[in-house]
Amino acid sequence: MLNLLRSTLKKLTGMAGLITCAILIGCNAPGPVAESTPADIKVSWQLVSNFAEPGNTIEAKFIFRNDGDVALGDTAWAMFFNISPRTPLANKTEQPATVSHINGDWYKLTPNKGFLLKPGGTLEVNYRAEDFVIKETDAPLGMYIVYYEADGKEKKIVELGDATVIPFTTKEQMLRGPNDKEPIQTPELDYRKNLSLKEIPADKTLPLVPEPVKYTRGSDSFSLTTASVITAGPGLENEASILAAKLKDLTGAEFKILPGAAGTGNINLKKAGVTVNGISKEAYRLSINKTGINITGSDAAGVFYGIQSLVALIPIEAIQKKNTVIPIGSITIEDAPRFAFRSVHLDVGRNFQTKETILRTLDLMAAYKLNHLLFYTTEDEGWRIEIDGLPELTEVGAERQHQQGKEGAGLHPAYGSGPVAKESGKHGSGFYSKADFIEILKYASNRHIKIIPELNFPGHARAAIKAMEARYERLMKNGKEAEANEYRLVDPLDKSTYISAQGYQDNVVDVTRPSTYHFYEKVVDELINMYKAAGLALDIMHIGGDEVASGAWEKSPPAIELFKKNPGMGTYKNFHPYFVRNLLPLLQKRNLAVHAWEEAALLYKADGSTLPNPEFAGGKLVPYIWNNLYDPGLGYRLANAGYPIVLCSVTNFYFDLAYDNSPVEPGLYWAGFVDTRDAFTFDPYNIYNTTYTNSMGVPMVFNKPEMLKPAARKNIIGLEAQIWSETIKGQDMLEYYLLPKLFGYAQSAWSAARPWENVSDIAAREKIILEKWNSFANTIATKDMPRLSYLNGGYNYRVPPPGGIIENGELKANVSLPGLVIRYTTDGTDPVAASALYTAPVKLNGKVKLRCFDAAGKASRVVSL
Repeated sequence: MLNLLRSTLKKLTGMAGLITCAILIGCNAPGPVAESTPADIKVSWQLVSNFAEPGNTIEAKFIFRNDGDVALGDTAWAMFFNISPRTPLANKTEQPATVSHINGDWYKLTPNKGFLLKPGGTLEVNYRAEDFVIKETDAPLGMYIVYYEADGKEKKIVELGDATVIPFTTKEQMLRGPNDKEPIQTPELDYRKNLSLKEIPADKTLPLVPEPVKYTRGSDSFSLTTASVITAGPGLENEASILAAKLKDLTGAEFKILPGAAGTGNINLKKAGVTVNGISKEAYRLSINKTGINITGSDAAGVFYGIQSLVALIPIEAIQKKNTVIPIGSITIEDAPRFAFRSVHLDVGRNFQTKETILRTLDLMAAYKLNHLLFYTTEDEGWRIEIDGLPELTEVGAERQHQQGKEGAGLHPAYGSGPVAKESGKHGSGFYSKADFIEILKYASNRHIKIIPELNFPGHARAAIKAMEARYERLMKNGKEAEANEYRLVDPLDKSTYISAQGYQDNVVDVTRPSTYHFYEKVVDELINMYKAAGLALDIMHIGGDEVASGAWEKSPPAIELFKKNPGMGTYKNFHPYFVRNLLPLLQKRNLAVHAWEEAALLYKADGSTLPNPEFAGGKLVPYIWNNLYDPGLGYRLANAGYPIVLCSVTNFYFDLAYDNSPVEPGLYWAGFVDTRDAFTFDPYNIYNTTYTNSMGVPMVFNKPEMLKPAARKNIIGLEAQIWSETIKGQDMLEYYLLPKLFGYAQSAWSAARPWENVSDIAAREKIILEKWNSFANTIATKDMPRLSYLNGGYNYRVPPPGGIIENGELKANVSLPGLVIRYTTDGTDPVAASALYTAPVKLNGKVKLRCFDAAGKASRVVSL
């Protein structure tokens, strides 16, 4: 939602000259040029410094190399690419080419007079921009050259791929300018951080994650064999079937399912009254002893979660060997969720994920007792669900490809998707058919997960806008003016200028047009039909509502007229609550609860400040609160004002933020960095206790913070973890970002209140957190992570690299998750599973490479000392 650029694109509106130059076919008069083949031109990219000027200014360079035998001259070509958006600044010295912004993260490099890349030669193009970059994932992606005819028409497109990134090695490259107080990530830093952790015996680890409310371990065990039978009470056929499938997946054995009463030696599933910590919904009791396994749930969901706990208790050794006899230690568990709403937000708009990846993610969520998926399928860069009657939404809005000037058959490239739609290995194009979406809905429902669709308006709407403009043009050509205007989302006379947080200048709908609301109703009605086809009812709609750019609507004739008639509106930004006011009744009459990002619950003052809007309080709107960093008290202010809220705190639950600031660790960092411990420590009722530093690593100081009133505690209905996909390409990257962070989040969302949450003394609180984290870290390293290597064919979780230091010629090393092992080499090769095992300090001469491994053999990245 809030992107890397919220505070750094404020000056992009001054780029008119650069933008104009970029959108034109060429900044130089076209002329004849000899084409190079795709293999001829190579492009590297180097960040020179984040300290180029006082304040936040970067200096970077493109390095062109010509491996062919034909020169590349200064006319009739341009290179297009995607890069993490930064405002271009004027160069201090004349350069062979100019880098300019087009829209979003789409940029263009145009040769200046005198550009000449000779055969066998290299040429550097320096440029400057606002802000900072510290990640290799910030580098140019999806580069391609467009060659032009003499008359300016496009002649040929040559794909170059992603830039080769020259490694970041200096302080000026790895720190975000002089204000960055975050220490540079090194093995030595990790070693010092890890000194407070220690390995503990297996019987001192948690039995499973998330930690049950109550559990008692016994002294005997039950032997699960191929002769074991699952008996399921009425209404639990789905749960029994899922259990049998899970057991087969992990053990290779078939398990028979019988209805009715349980027999000795069986796994027995039934529904009956269960209440834990005063909570009945989704509660369960699991009992394992030498005579059998009994799972009792207050409802089918409770039984399902008892099943997830049973599966998690199967020893990793048995899974690895696929034993036919599996001993499961005796235990009694009584468990229920802390929060009824436990959600994951998944963005497939910016980069598409396949249906199969979504199903795998739902399985993962179910295993960790999460019960909502906020499915983010509409964005500036993509519309991902087929909608009957509006084919352009997927024909145009679900495809990204090269566009010249005014767009035609799709959206422009973004996030490295390249110039060709539907190209193999790219993630810009794609959508879910109606059948796909219905299948996803059913699959989720069978796992007690409710999917919440999100149609983000009035901002973040570029894919919908462009699709409906294509529809408008098609119908106007056929003389169907009334039909053409039926779902149009913009006013052609609107000359408003703005720039969104992600660099867009055309992504806000016209909230004064009836057709905008008609479009929204049409999409919602089609979604309702798909839910019905899945045997479900759509009862929650998320309307988005975040990051509407300043300047929107200010030069729209109907908006200007409406503003004059409503002087109390104060600022054009209050067209945002105007939109919500008009949309709410349309959704409420469809019996939909309405959820939104926090901005939708605010009123805007002329000075830019905000206050809770009393109009939508009391349950009319459920805002999701990401901002515990720039306005830490906002969530509590809204809860105290009567809003039910979902906490999505950016410093704890934004999983697209990088694990740390290492240049090779992928991810965003506009709000700092998020690791598994951050997700684990979260205190929902006093976020100030677990919000430690600002985005630059400076300790947070809270002056008279807004505290949550006791009567408003009930207004925190749940938590959500976010996965935004700007830097995520495909299934493996998605899972890497999610895991193991998801473990910490599941603990915060499900498990009972933690003992540190009511401790005011910082030292005492941190001591308790460390003790509990040490146990949790041991648990996930020895149980949960290796288990994921075998579930669903294996998930691509992240194994953190080791810490290490050389003191007095001696290697000392440790791990951030006790239970991982370290292997090392001294011959320059990367450590593998058979390399030397580190168990104690080692005398060394020369360089050493280190790597962590878990019990499944999954490895971390290599670090060198």
